[in-house]
Amino acid sequence: MTTPRPTTDLTADEARRIALRAQGFLGTPQRRAGVRGILRHLGAIQLDTISVLARSHELVPYARLGAVGRTTVADAYWKDTHAFEYWSHAACILPIEEWPHFAFRRRAYRDRPHWNHELPDGTYDQVIKQLRTEGPLTATELGGAKRTSEWWDWSGTKVAVERALMYGEVVCVERRGWKRVYDLAERAVPEPLLHDELDDTECLRRLVRLAGQSLGVGTRADIADYHRLKGEQVDAVIADSGLVPVTVEGWGKPAWADPAALETPARGRHRTTLLSPFDSLIWERARTERIFGFTHRLEAYVPKQKRVYGYFAMPVLSGGHLVGRVDPAREGRTLVAKQVTLDGPKAVPAVAQALIEAASWVDCTNVRVERVDAPDLREPLTSELARALA
Repeated sequence: MTTPRPTTDLTADEARRIALRAQGFLGTPQRRAGVRGILRHLGAIQLDTISVLARSHELVPYARLGAVGRTTVADAYWKDTHAFEYWSHAACILPIEEWPHFAFRRRAYRDRPHWNHELPDGTYDQVIKQLRTEGPLTATELGGAKRTSEWWDWSGTKVAVERALMYGEVVCVERRGWKRVYDLAERAVPEPLLHDELDDTECLRRLVRLAGQSLGVGTRADIADYHRLKGEQVDAVIADSGLVPVTVEGWGKPAWADPAALETPARGRHRTTLLSPFDSLIWERARTERIFGFTHRLEAYVPKQKRVYGYFAMPVLSGGHLVGRVDPAREGRTLVAKQVTLDGPKAVPAVAQALIEAASWVDCTNVRVERVDAPDLREPLTSELARALA
């Protein structure tokens, strides 16, 4: 693909501020729309099984809105069919309005020749029949999710209902104790949206445009990664997506921006907060390093002896920069900072503020610091916390 001549030159700082505003961390008016506004603005909120302070899909709106109730978050996603789960960046909650634009992926799954799990004869039809007469149901209620205790050893029922979800015949209508609750798409998706009429090109054009709007500015790889598209899929539609080519100081690669982001000054109040490692601001490592000069890797799946920052180290955002990280835990009503990494003495107040707010959100009345990577910053941090908690 030949990249058109860039229309705008951005400094690295301008690009960072545009990205922060696009992601909801810098004076964004969408905060007034609450959790549903955040979901529509981001276009995708990643799900994950790990729960330390809370699950990641709860941490994402918290990071932008502050102490929003967890029931409020769940209702915003699931009440009155405002969202659906599907494969985007990973398993994600997506605005229900985007159902038609994932038709290309549903078609690809229907045409897929090979699967990791075998589907017993008749099981698929039986699951659809049972949902039609008894749904919504969990996999357990459909007959059991697993054959054995091994996590990958799905039952035929679980294979069938997950296959139906990928095909778009079934949707997840809520999470109940982290279990998916399934129902037929024909009942759950509003009639005007329940179709696969859009061709692949139109779907891809929409998702590329959405990614550009959610990122503010990004490289081809950034835009492709947001909804896990292939590079060539992005190339085929980006010229007609409404995004405009720009150059960004120090990036070394062509970039594209949302024209509205270029026209709107990236000004406003910054959030100081802990970030989920699965937050869309930082979920792509190369982009995080390029924008913030911050290397981050989730270490939950790294052997304990090889971890550097901790099991679920959460970066700390303050003043539009990533200034440290905290590996949290909870013991009763105490938030435990098992390991704290600070980017120098100036980061101490911000990390303390982020810990205090997070503790309050999860109904903790105390914060205990176990380890600080820079020992000389331990006393300033604990003193700052003590003053705030007094």
